[in-house]
Amino acid sequence: MMSLQALILVKEENMKVNGTLVNYYFFCKTKLWLHANRINLEDNSEDVRIGKILHELAEEKGKKTEIAIDNIKIDKLTKDYLVEVKKSDSDTEAVKWQVLLYLHKLKQKGVIKKGKIEYIEKKKQDKRVDFVELDEVNEKELLEVLQKISDLIDLPNPPEPKFERHCKKCAYYEYCFI
Repeated sequence: MMSLQALILVKEENMKVNGTLVNYYFFCKTKLWLHANRINLEDNSEDVRIGKILHELAEEKGKKTEIAIDNIKIDKLTKDYLVEVKKSDSDTEAVKWQVLLYLHKLKQKGVIKKGKIEYIEKKKQDKRVDFVELDEVNEKELLEVLQKISDLIDLPNPPEPKFERHCKKCAYYEYCFI
């Protein structure tokens, strides 16, 4: 019998779980299912456009350090850290698990780093920075999350949407509630 980690790696390779899907798992399971099943409504999202602009501005300033590894895109790697840059700190738990996925992918390649999440919201005086480490407990829980994501994606229909305060800003709002 295959170990849980081996089973997840097989499924992960087949469906290519990426940071976006891990993030959506903690943010909204309906959005995760829709995005994973190629129902993409984010092209008209202002938040998605802002994120792309932030990456473009960094590129123009010569600070573009994004690295693509397999099916993930890491904002920056330094000597000690994998750095993820976010516009705001509105969904810190989702971002934490996204970074843990990236740390896990790097570990599979023999690269051990710590995670650093930089929030660059302009309205705030102090920029927030969070640190994340992929320890045994987090890695075990991450593997379980990856299995749950795989199971969710395989459902024939999306989960019923649950209205939350952040839904009105979501690119999928009209799909779910109108």
